[in-house]
Amino acid sequence: MREFTPGQAGTPEDAKNRFRWAWLLMIGAVLVILTAVLAPRPANEPTDHSSSTNAPTSGIATTSFLKTRIPQLRHLWDLPPGVTAEEVVTNKVSQFARNRREVLHKLAKHLKLEVPAEFDKFFDAVEAGNWDKAHDLFEAIKKIRYSTGTEAMAELLPVLTETYGVAEAAHAWPAQQLLDYGQAVLGSLRPDMVYVGGNDAGLYIPTLLNETSEGERHVVLTQNGFADGGYVQYVRFLYADRLATLTSEDSQRGFQDYLADAQKRLQHDQQFPNEVRQIRPGEDVRVEENRVQVSGHVAVMAINEKLFQTLMDKNPSVSFAINQSFPFQSTYASAVPLGPIMELRNQDGLTPERAVQSVDYWRTTSQELLSDPEITDSSPARQAYGKMAAEQAALLLDREYVAEAEQTFRMANEILPANPAIVFRYVSFLAGQNRLDDAIPLVRNAANLAPDNKQFRDLLENLQKTKKN
Repeated sequence: MREFTPGQAGTPEDAKNRFRWAWLLMIGAVLVILTAVLAPRPANEPTDHSSSTNAPTSGIATTSFLKTRIPQLRHLWDLPPGVTAEEVVTNKVSQFARNRREVLHKLAKHLKLEVPAEFDKFFDAVEAGNWDKAHDLFEAIKKIRYSTGTEAMAELLPVLTETYGVAEAAHAWPAQQLLDYGQAVLGSLRPDMVYVGGNDAGLYIPTLLNETSEGERHVVLTQNGFADGGYVQYVRFLYADRLATLTSEDSQRGFQDYLADAQKRLQHDQQFPNEVRQIRPGEDVRVEENRVQVSGHVAVMAINEKLFQTLMDKNPSVSFAINQSFPFQSTYASAVPLGPIMELRNQDGLTPERAVQSVDYWRTTSQELLSDPEITDSSPARQAYGKMAAEQAALLLDREYVAEAEQTFRMANEILPANPAIVFRYVSFLAGQNRLDDAIPLVRNAANLAPDNKQFRDLLENLQKTKKN
């Protein structure tokens, strides 16, 4: 994503100020990356599509973004007579747990492993709707897994991680808002589309409804798991008959390609310290005993991005859609907005008409969110939609739809005015146009709404100092 828009040539003082902006907003970019990457779980979150459902649903009938009407947030999910949203969600989570327990045992048989007793106890708790017990069991299993855990725990953990994510989303979200959000995402997909989720809501809610609803079952993946061998194995087990999945060789090649590239960029920075650094902020690359070592979320997501590109290359005729928590910039060139998410490898491209449609979508969505008294400032729905709006604004900016990007950034900020990822992205955009007078009130408002957030206070102080200079 292009964070800065080149300005007109000016005085030496102008150049000096632009340098200060670049330095300041590089720090902001790091915070954006850290915020985005730390939000979702890193891996182990695919889904299976082998079971049917008798749970009451409305089907996937949301008006598509590509059609003439803009979908509304409210009443996307029409409840059957006499059934509450809470009952629908409770039934779906229980059904999902039953389905995933079956998948767990099939995977264990396939791998010739014995299912640990703790795993079945976890599924008992989720199926019974006992969130507190399910949470405690999952945390205990993770602790054992990463200390003295068995091979079975390591190989089978992806099934638990996915089920826990679904149960956690159902626990955190008001039921009707959860159903409407999932419907808005799934209803934007065309037949046979593969859906790739990013943050927890954007992954686990569609996973739950996709698994337990009538109609087509989409392949659902996560952008955060391709660098994890256990997750890749799980995807292969679930989807090998529907998708050309990643192999062990693909994974090894992706890692090696990234390491070679990282080493080359590190050597550049060491040889030319006065040039622009090629190692990205937050990317920890070093050489120890003549071997390249990498760590950190930025490095992991760079590998995820490479492997995701490999997956798409192996499936040239498959349509992909993504709700990303971390920007995969390599996908932007052929991406277009698709309701609240983005379609990848679109043949028609991002036209001016589509850019305007995207702004219209978010105008309608933000108005509904802000006018609904049940969707408060701290509502998970505001969190989810605000982040998606910011992602589409970043796409529009990358494709040089500057006016449309600004409108969408503004609406994302109105939906979620104290979210660091949104604030820093919006401020970066404004700073790139030397619009300090617009950026400062934006950050001051965020700091007032979140007085304990040191990032906002530091950014506000730096903006004010830069303006004085």
